[in-house]
Amino acid sequence: MSIVTRNPYTGEILQSYDADNREDALGKIRQCRIAQVDWRKNLEERIDYFRDVLKPNFERNTDELAAIMTEEMGKPISQSISEVKKSIRLIEYLIENARSIYSEEDVKTEAYRSYVRFDPIGIVMCIEPWNFPVWQVARAAFPAMIAGNGVVLKHASIVTGVSLKLQEIIDSPIFKSLLVDGKTATSLIREVDGVAFTGSTPVGSGIAAEAGKELKKVVMELGGSDPFIVLNSANLELAAKAATTGRLQNNGQSCIASKRFLVQDGVYDKFKDLVQKEFSNVVIGDPKDKDTYLGPLSSEDQKKSVESQIKYLESRGRVEFLGEGEGNIIPPVLAELDEEYQEEIFGPVAVLRKFKTYDEAVRIANETPYGLGASIWGERTEAVKLVGDIESGMVFINSIVFSDPRLPFGGVKKSGLGRELSKYGSREFTNVKTVWIS
Repeated sequence: MSIVTRNPYTGEILQSYDADNREDALGKIRQCRIAQVDWRKNLEERIDYFRDVLKPNFERNTDELAAIMTEEMGKPISQSISEVKKSIRLIEYLIENARSIYSEEDVKTEAYRSYVRFDPIGIVMCIEPWNFPVWQVARAAFPAMIAGNGVVLKHASIVTGVSLKLQEIIDSPIFKSLLVDGKTATSLIREVDGVAFTGSTPVGSGIAAEAGKELKKVVMELGGSDPFIVLNSANLELAAKAATTGRLQNNGQSCIASKRFLVQDGVYDKFKDLVQKEFSNVVIGDPKDKDTYLGPLSSEDQKKSVESQIKYLESRGRVEFLGEGEGNIIPPVLAELDEEYQEEIFGPVAVLRKFKTYDEAVRIANETPYGLGASIWGERTEAVKLVGDIESGMVFINSIVFSDPRLPFGGVKKSGLGRELSKYGSREFTNVKTVWIS
């Protein structure tokens, strides 16, 4: 079987790759498991590898890796470069903090000594999507690796070039890229010790079910339909600029993108006018152009899916296109609704809805089955009052939601299980081992 990658902007075929069969994949897992036996033994050697090998390799390959990303999934090149640099910052965070994250923690008891160890669990399979093809691998794989685990990566087929380039850059026997389909990857869960998955909720549910049969540890970052709540006290100019970034970055294809814009009635019209202006000024076009902010969706199928959602919104409310599209490009879209809309839109479509009271804002924010992130704009003491009632893993006030190596990342409800990043996420694929010495 062959894997074919295609440029979503031009439509041209980029490359054809020979896929791994099941035996090929099993062989890579076995090689990784053999290498992990020594890799797990010494944290200082792992820190040295991250400092002396991994970071320099990423720095040298930033432009090439970013270019592959842009060609394969259409991310504007400036955003691709930023994504690689963000992954380097994660490496720096782990170098600086690995000792405090993974060192033994003493706990005072009646024992001569009692403490907690954080031992690696073995081999982690990272099943990752195409929308942030470097960062999402980094935030799952790098903490697992520096904890002492081996990693096998099953990447989305449309970014196979990125997957193989990452294997080349990481340049270690404890990291292997598996060129397999989703069905084969799911069948390999029994051969590994943990699974990190980022992707849609339905697919994640299936993977979690399979992992559950084998009692394998899972961490899942799934879909989101994040609310962007604008209070009457908000700085509307700043909020409108942030709304543009939060909704349109990565061509609107982000789990943590601001998707539902809930605006208090006193500022609704002004906020809408400002967002219209900001959306209209976005540069649309070739993702290889450094000035482009909005490029194509990742594939023709993805475009068709978003177009279907837009047609539904047109039947239920008012829809406005703010720009021209071509090929797989959908221009920025504003959709005004007066009713519940729960579906996640993975494209540059902002759904606006009006509210009167804070209680109503919280109710609308929580009516979705998702609970990844939420963004609240307004006077700080007012905005903070809403935080405890918002059902999400993250709440950002006067900022769009973003991932930061220093803070735990993840959601609740159908947005996922477990956490990535920070000391909390970095310990997910460890055996939190109690030791008691009398």
